[in-house]
Amino acid sequence: MNTAYPSFIIPTLSVSNGAAAIEFYKQAFGAEVLGGNTDPDGSTVAELSIEGARIVVADESPDHGNFAPEVLGGISVRIGLMVANPDALAERAVAAGIKTVYPVADQPYGYRLGHFIDPYGHHWEIGKPL
Repeated sequence: MNTAYPSFIIPTLSVSNGAAAIEFYKQAFGAEVLGGNTDPDGSTVAELSIEGARIVVADESPDHGNFAPEVLGGISVRIGLMVANPDALAERAVAAGIKTVYPVADQPYGYRLGHFIDPYGHHWEIGKPL
């Protein structure tokens, strides 16, 4: 095991319109673009940082088995975004157009957390441990 470089996971969100999704995440979550690329065919991929948490947003690629939630009719993974002030971030996201499943509140399992669905079909649980 290499202890000089810690392991971590960066989820990639497949979306139907990468450029628009990146702009939405910037507006909703204050995401910063760390880097990215747009191919000649217009497909876009970018790595984003949301308060230090990293994600990749990419146009779906059916040839590689990567589909947007709208195409699949659902999701298999929820994204848990743990931040210092989940109420403020959720409020910002709602103002940008995210749909509330349930608002941020103290949960009996030890988190202050709410559940939201972005315009691209991805589910976000925005919260923090109590």
